[in-house]
Amino acid sequence: MRQRLYAGAALRDLRRAAGLTQRAMAQRLTLSVSYLSQLEGDERPLTGAVLAALARHFPTALAQIEGEVPARRLAALAQALADPAVAPMPPDEVARLAEQSPDLADRLIALHAAKRAADARAALAEEAMTAGAGARLPWEAVRDWFHEAGNYVDPLDRAAEALAGEQGGAGNGEWVDAALRAQGIAIATDQHDDAALARFDGARLTLAAALPAESRRFLIAHRLAALVFAAPIDAIVAAAPLVQDEARRLLATGLANYAAGALLMPYRAFRAEARRVRHDIDRLARRFATSFEQTCHRLSTLQRPSEEGIPFYFCRVDMAGNITKRHSATPLQFARFGGACPLWHVHEAAAIPDRILVQLAETPDGARYVSLAKGLVKPSGQFARSPRRYAVLLGCEARHAPDFVYADAVDRRGAATPIGISCRLCPRVDCDQRAFPPTDRAIAIDPAERRAVPYRVM
Repeated sequence: MRQRLYAGAALRDLRRAAGLTQRAMAQRLTLSVSYLSQLEGDERPLTGAVLAALARHFPTALAQIEGEVPARRLAALAQALADPAVAPMPPDEVARLAEQSPDLADRLIALHAAKRAADARAALAEEAMTAGAGARLPWEAVRDWFHEAGNYVDPLDRAAEALAGEQGGAGNGEWVDAALRAQGIAIATDQHDDAALARFDGARLTLAAALPAESRRFLIAHRLAALVFAAPIDAIVAAAPLVQDEARRLLATGLANYAAGALLMPYRAFRAEARRVRHDIDRLARRFATSFEQTCHRLSTLQRPSEEGIPFYFCRVDMAGNITKRHSATPLQFARFGGACPLWHVHEAAAIPDRILVQLAETPDGARYVSLAKGLVKPSGQFARSPRRYAVLLGCEARHAPDFVYADAVDRRGAATPIGISCRLCPRVDCDQRAFPPTDRAIAIDPAERRAVPYRVM
């Protein structure tokens, strides 16, 4: 029989650490305020339903309340049974299953992990025209490396946070100029040639005059990271399973970019501020003096063990619909090749710069996501060269909506836009926006019937 668990102080500390009032915490856990108050006052024990709710919303913190192994099992089981492909189970039954049948719970967790892995493999195998992983181009190999690393590089992230702390760098990033000069590197501005954003000759970093302040600061941070963290970057590159020299050089550049973001947006300070402002990108960008894209990208990296942020997916799409950056810490995965689903609002955002669009979307497995998209324009610095136009997309599962300010703009109980990974992988049979039939389905063509799509998916 389960021993009654009274953990009022721990529950209260958890709520305060999350910056929530009793009312907000009660809403998060689907409790009444009076019941939560009784729990915090040790007037009532934590029930299986409450533990299951804590496992869903505060999985890492639950271990401090219930114990490491049972808490991790309950959190993982709650996540597995929250999959839309599985019939819903009441929270108290989830908790009872984890407690009374731990072996069965572990098998269900492993099965869910295998399903996630299979979904990811399906996304990576989208294009039969490619010759497999061995034929990956260097930038594809590096992109896949970051994806497989969870878009979080612990040694660099912690080293950057430590250096920023030593420099008092939890503010606007202005300290990186002085820090780079302290390395014996001069910083200059090129008033004539804007083709190269930055050039480094070993003693001088020359930056294009047309760069916005945020881009200029990021390039300085990049050069500082490449110099100060040369040893850990070299070690990570040496251990990476990359066969091409070009891929190794690209990975080193990508790691320096990662560290630059961590220098300008130190992990704990950035995560705490993101939670405080409910992940409002503009407010975060203003606080850390970073660009909209830099801020979105940093939010997608907050996966430090026991200090995770919201699991986000992030991508950048150009005007032709090509995905030039992608990462997902959610069940949603991006197509590795080609464009994204045409129903995603990111395509509309690319044509309408400086306007934030919000979308509630639903994937074929029934999972719902809330995302924002914004079109951005990077000026070229001269009339003869066109500016770069693209859009960024940042989203999370709808269950995180209370912590995502953009979710306030949609009715989460209303109709959602039906999206897929890409047309070749999408099983929907009734989509008028389909560009290609799914690779695993037969099609039927009726010459006597005209539809928006010239075939029916069987």
